[in-house]
This record gives sequence, C-alpha cells and structure tokens, in this order.
Amino acid sequence: MRWLTLYARSRQVPTSAAAVALVALALWAFTHGSGRGPADLGIALLVLATNVAAASIGLGGQDDLLDRTAAIRWIPRRAAHVLLIGTAAGAALLAVQAAGPDLAPASLVVRDSAGLAGLAALGAVLCGAPFAWTLPTGWLAYSLLAPAPDGTVGRVAGWMITPPGTAASTATAWALLATGTALYAVAGPRR
Repeated sequence: MRWLTLYARSRQVPTSAAAVALVALALWAFTHGSGRGPADLGIALLVLATNVAAASIGLGGQDDLLDRTAAIRWIPRRAAHVLLIGTAAGAALLAVQAAGPDLAPASLVVRDSAGLAGLAALGAVLCGAPFAWTLPTGWLAYSLLAPAPDGTVGRVAGWMITPPGTAASTATAWALLATGTALYAVAGPRR
C-alpha cells in the first residue's frame, strides 16, 4: 500500500481532495436554505468544472523524466486517476444535493463529470498537467455564454447544458471520457 501513498502525494491528491471538499462546503453554505431548484444548472456545472480543475493538477508528477522512466505500469494508474477525478467531482456535488437543494439531475451530474474528467485528461495530454484545467473550463464557458447552434451540432457543442437522456450529448460526454482517458493513459501529460 506504500506505493499508493507515494503516488497520491506525488500527484497532490490530498490537496486536490481538500479543494474539492472546500468547493462542496462553499456550495452547501451558499445554497443551504435558499430554496434554489433545478434552474441553477449553471451553478452545478460551475461546481463540477471547478472540482475537475482542482483535481486535474495531479495529472502530472513532480518530475516528467522520472514518470516516463519509472519501472511501473503507468497505463492503469493513469486511467484510474482520470476516473477517480470524475467520480470525486460528481460525488461531491451529489453529496451536497443530498443535504440541500437539487441543482441538477443525478444523470446529468454523472454525464457531465465524466465528460469534464475526459476533457481534463485531454488537456493534460495537449497542454501539460499544469494547464489541464483549460479545456474543461473553456468548454464550460462556451456552453454557458455562447448560443448553441440548432440540431445535432448544438447538442454536441452544448452537451453540458442539454437535458439528460439526449443521445448526442450523452455520446459526446462518454466519447470525451474514453478518448481523454485512453490518450492520457498511453501518452501521459505533455512535458
């Protein structure tokens, strides 16, 4: 179990977990007793993206060369790390919703946390771990601020804000998770 502790420390998992918990606590404090409801989808998406951004810093280690030459299998560890980021981001929001207002349906939280985690992994591959947060944050900004085109293109581009059960949006989120996780697991973060 020592390798897991060392891995968690090298990937700043305790700091990321504390940031995710702090975001969840702040959300609970601001929405507790406010009577807010499903119209607060933007808040839920902002919390998910913030959680993923906070956890994405751990997608790279302290020494890139050491990571690439270590005599361990990186592929399963990297894939598990991305899945853990998505799980933690979604679980934190669902925990706050269990204790307070319903900001977003659970299926939307699961879909969006998975897609955002895949985007963060893709960001680590393309931009490096310190800038892995840029893709999820940028796509969130686009989804919330830019008008989505009509049709399938709009449902793909605005996959975060479309209702749960929309086939194109769900497929986009899971494709982002699969692509980002696979690329990050095999290639690792950009130097």
